[in-house]
Amino acid sequence: MSNRVRFAPSPTGYVHVGSLRTALYDYMFARKHDGKYVLRIEDTDRTRLVDDAIENLINAFEWAGIMHDEGPFFEEGKMVQRGDYGSYIQSERLDTYRPYVDQLLESGHAYYCFCSKERLDEVRAKNKEKGIISGYDGHCRDGSLEEAKKRVAAGESYVVRLKMPEDRELVFEDMVRGTVKMNTADSDDQVLLKADGFPTYHMAVVVDDHLMGITHMIRGEEWLPSTPKQIILYEALGWPQPKYAHLPNILNTEKKKLSKRHDSVAVEDFKKKGYLPEALINFLALVGWSPEGEEEIMTLEEMTKQFSFERVSKSGGVFDVQKLNWMNNQYIKNADDDRLTDLAMPYLVESGIINEDGLEGHFDWVKKIVSLVKEKLEYMAQITDYVPLFIGDVVEITDDSAMEMIKLDHVPTLIDALVGKFESAEAFDAPSVKKLFKEVQKETGIKGKNLFMCTRIAVTGQEHGSDLMETIAILGKDNVVKRMTSVKENYC
Repeated sequence: MSNRVRFAPSPTGYVHVGSLRTALYDYMFARKHDGKYVLRIEDTDRTRLVDDAIENLINAFEWAGIMHDEGPFFEEGKMVQRGDYGSYIQSERLDTYRPYVDQLLESGHAYYCFCSKERLDEVRAKNKEKGIISGYDGHCRDGSLEEAKKRVAAGESYVVRLKMPEDRELVFEDMVRGTVKMNTADSDDQVLLKADGFPTYHMAVVVDDHLMGITHMIRGEEWLPSTPKQIILYEALGWPQPKYAHLPNILNTEKKKLSKRHDSVAVEDFKKKGYLPEALINFLALVGWSPEGEEEIMTLEEMTKQFSFERVSKSGGVFDVQKLNWMNNQYIKNADDDRLTDLAMPYLVESGIINEDGLEGHFDWVKKIVSLVKEKLEYMAQITDYVPLFIGDVVEITDDSAMEMIKLDHVPTLIDALVGKFESAEAFDAPSVKKLFKEVQKETGIKGKNLFMCTRIAVTGQEHGSDLMETIAILGKDNVVKRMTSVKENYC
């Protein structure tokens, strides 16, 4: 069988950037080795389900360009499943798990547990007092299977637990961490089947990975402690194990694990702010993995060709938003202006700068501004900081330094000369405006800072900004003339 990997999230409301990175590594590994990338929804914990979470999850991956080969998809608003191993939603596979639970019970690798919640809480409390890591004490471990079946038949509530070996060293190879040794004594007897009839993660993931032919189990390092339980399950069921790869955590700049409470962690948050998906993907790939060369700006295809788990770090990678902003800026500077303008429009409508009814009529105008200022944008939501400069025919000068410049003796002469040239100009694009400046410089002798900075202040109220000729051309002849005339009357 060819390589088959899966990403198996719980539908809890949003996609964490760490989840997107795991999915990305799954995707790159599968593509590089001509394998299959499967999306499976692990929804057996019914207390954590969120409405529309599956659709939101798939939409996030579609936006990021990390789409699976098998699993659930949304077509015309309806969920469909594609692949030969469905269903790919665990809650629709309940009949699949029970026979394997029964097999483990009959073979003595699992047992019925009838302990009440009150008893379990008491055990945990006593363990806590003694400084013992909370775990089940094996109270029902050695009970008779026949007696347990009678209690089940009588309607008594129960769970099924895995009977872990009490003291056995397990050794396995991890594609990221190398040889890993763990002892079963550090794992308690995990619940496999809950009282509501749903399997736990540990049971379902082993059964599903086996039946779906998953060859590589790629997941975050927080799942490393669960590996011994799954190894024992594979052995008990007589199945070959997949290869393991436990990825390092993504850390914040304080070298702590990213927190929902203190950090931006949802993919949707970055989408809403106007990060380009290819930039976020490029950035996330490098948070924990390093390509062979020193190149940082790479397409998904380029990264896929180089990807290997040998170059994935064992230690956590830092999610540095400043670095992400730099990288997103690189992508914005090279992006198509039509695409960027489409992305910019919703922010301008939301901020009230543009009326939604006038979107089509404003497109070309906004496109010119986007083309002019995109080299300054870290994400597209920032476009609202730049567009207001181009609206209106009145300039306000509030900066003390700009005020000093505009009061220089030569400024009235400069404004009169430029206004005269502008009013009589037939063409008013950037090259034509540049020619008019050369004529004014030749005729008045005003040049350098006294020419260009003073003009910028008279036109925008600011000492610095984007290309002056392009700015003037976008503002248009009438607005520029009105602005400069107003500045001469009110400030000079």
